[in-house]
Amino acid sequence: MRLEYFQMLDGVERLDLDLPTLVASAQVPETSPVFEGHFPGHAVMPGVLLLETMAQAAGYLMLASDGFSRMPFFAGVKKANFRAFVPPGADLLVHATRVHDGSGYAVVDTSILYGGKSMADACLIMRSVAFPNTALEQHVRSEGTRLGLLKETHA
Repeated sequence: MRLEYFQMLDGVERLDLDLPTLVASAQVPETSPVFEGHFPGHAVMPGVLLLETMAQAAGYLMLASDGFSRMPFFAGVKKANFRAFVPPGADLLVHATRVHDGSGYAVVDTSILYGGKSMADACLIMRSVAFPNTALEQHVRSEGTRLGLLKETHA
């Protein structure tokens, strides 16, 4: 996890396109400027960054499902629950399961587990559009390779 760059996921542990479900790993860094203000003397991962982590898992599930042909964007949240504090250094598992897909939108149930315990969950709405430019598409494909969803190609 590189919080300053919004690089929330470290790898994909499991992908099942038949369900469709994705499980990703994410290790919260021990130190980050984010923790200096959230909160002094009691560092915890901000809820908004936990939400972003779940949205990225949902997005990569959508990317894998459609062969990285369209760009998913976080469009909304139906509900979100933050059940416990996530400390620096936590090794997280992030689950995403698509429960509806149609008309360029998908509904994805997501959750974050730490030590087998539910830390957060959310029902997210994702919108899928054509990649707005080549630079973004190349970046997303590079991240897909880093996460283990795409194989490296050599030109």
